[in-house]
Amino acid sequence: MERQVLLTGAYQYTEEQLHMIEKMGWKVTFVKNELEPIGIPTDQFDAVICNGLFLHNDIAEFKKLKMVQATSAGLDRLPAEYMEKHHIHCYNAKGVYSIPMAEWAVMSILEICKNAQSFFRKQQEHTWGKDRSLLELTGKKVCIIGYGDVGHETAKRLAAFGTEITAVNRSRVEEDGVISRWLPLDRLNEALSETDIIILCIALTEETRGLLNADRLGLMKQGSILVNVARGSLIDEKELISCLKEGKLRGAALDVFETEPLPAESELWEMPGVIICPHNSFVGDNVSERMFSLIYRNLEKMLKDTV
Repeated sequence: MERQVLLTGAYQYTEEQLHMIEKMGWKVTFVKNELEPIGIPTDQFDAVICNGLFLHNDIAEFKKLKMVQATSAGLDRLPAEYMEKHHIHCYNAKGVYSIPMAEWAVMSILEICKNAQSFFRKQQEHTWGKDRSLLELTGKKVCIIGYGDVGHETAKRLAAFGTEITAVNRSRVEEDGVISRWLPLDRLNEALSETDIIILCIALTEETRGLLNADRLGLMKQGSILVNVARGSLIDEKELISCLKEGKLRGAALDVFETEPLPAESELWEMPGVIICPHNSFVGDNVSERMFSLIYRNLEKMLKDTV
C-alpha cells in the first residue's frame, strides 16, 4: 500500500533529501506556504511534517492521518486533544534546537553579568570607562524551569561555571550529575525566592500560561536575571516591564514574546539590561542536519509500525 506524506516549507528540503524520503517508500507532496489553506485534497495523507499548518487548515479533513512531525520543539501550534482522541502519533523536534538555544542562554547571561551592553556603547563612543559592578557566574544559584533537552543542555554548560542548579519540572528529574536538586512545579515559588538566574525552558500549556505573573515576579531576588527561550506567554509582559522599571531585575534576555514580532512601540526595546532576540536562539549550523535525521527516522519508524 502506497503511503503519502505532506511536507511543508517549515523545513527546507534538498533534492537529495526528498529523493531519500521517496526511496524509503513515501509518495511526497510538497506545499511551500503552510500559513494559509493549502488548496489541495488532504484526505490522502498518512503523515505530515509541518509547524503551523493546522492553524490554517482543519486537521479533521486529514482523514487518513496517522503521524505528525512538528519542526518546532513546542507542540502548542498543534491540536493535541484531537490528535490524542484520533490516535495520531505526534513528534516534536526533540534535541534539534537545544544546543544553539543553550548556547544563546549562556551567552546572554554572561552579557548581563558583565554589563556587555555598556561596553558596546562605550566602544561606539570611543569612551574609555571601567565598570566595577561586574558579576561572576561562580557560586550563583540557577533555576531552570522545564528540564527537557533545552534545560539539560543549558544546565550542562552552566555547571562548568561552578553554578548551583535547581531543575523545576512537572515530572521527576533523576540525578544526572549536573543539577543539585529537583523540585516539582508546585514548589516554583520556593525556588524563585532564592535564585540568582531563572531560565524558562518549559512548554506552553494552559497550566503554564502566565506562569511568571505579578506575584511570582515579585518573589524573585533583587538583582536577579531572567532568561526566556521557551514561549512569550509564559510571562506577564506588562508586569515584567514594571519589574524592570523598578530595578527589581539586573536584566532579562528574551528570545520570545507575547506578540511576535515584538511591536516597535514596546518599552522593552529601549530598556537597559534587556537583551532582545527575534525568536532566533534556535538557529545553528548543525540544526538542519539534526532536523532531517529526526524526520527520516520517524517516517521510517511509521512505515515499519504500519506494515
